[in-house]
Amino acid sequence: MLAPNGARKTKADHPALPMTIAETVAAARDAFAAGSDALHAHVRDAVGQHSLDAGLYRELIKEMDRVVPEMPVQITTEAAGKFGPDSQRKVVREVRPEGVSVALREMWPTDGPDADARTFYAWAEDEGIAVQHILYTPEDAARLAALVEGDCLPAAVQCLFVLGAYAPPRDGRPEDIAPFLEALAPLGSQVDWAACAFGKTETICLEAAAKRGGKIRVGFENNVFDADGSRAADNAYRVGRVLGAL
Repeated sequence: MLAPNGARKTKADHPALPMTIAETVAAARDAFAAGSDALHAHVRDAVGQHSLDAGLYRELIKEMDRVVPEMPVQITTEAAGKFGPDSQRKVVREVRPEGVSVALREMWPTDGPDADARTFYAWAEDEGIAVQHILYTPEDAARLAALVEGDCLPAAVQCLFVLGAYAPPRDGRPEDIAPFLEALAPLGSQVDWAACAFGKTETICLEAAAKRGGKIRVGFENNVFDADGSRAADNAYRVGRVLGAL
């Protein structure tokens, strides 16, 4: 899966980072040609800020259907310090995408019952919307397992392990994968997992994930560098480098 931009980076971080819908679609087209299977999509408003605007997402999906119809689109509900659960649920209900990434700690922030969150996840399953749970720590993973085992969340689980961090900056490590898997072990074969990794260790982390049976997410949202610290040309280049390593 390609993650070409994210919620925070701008062209100051890399001139080839897509900001507009047209740029995002072009990056997805090139990455698809390089071997990427799907798009993890963020949209930006008129001044380049992270947005959960349903109209912008619908426009992006329409353009993807026109330019790269073979490439599924997963939208995001990332809060990025701006949005709460109500806004996150609203955009999914309005767009009804084929896939969406949802950080468990953002959608269900407390340890107690949350009727709105539970209803949202059940509705998404009924609608056939593939929800990928974003897990930032093994503790998030353990909480997800407990909610599934408590019949609070659908049993079929897609999740993404985030290796490393954006702020404060911390590169991912291949050994970060094992604690996530251990936390999710009670769910057995129900778990369909993937990994992304911050920093110039992205490639070795994704190699480790693939070797352990996971899927992988690559792109400028998490990293704009090669392993030697040189800046990558663009998103398609990073896709090619990771696939070449595999």
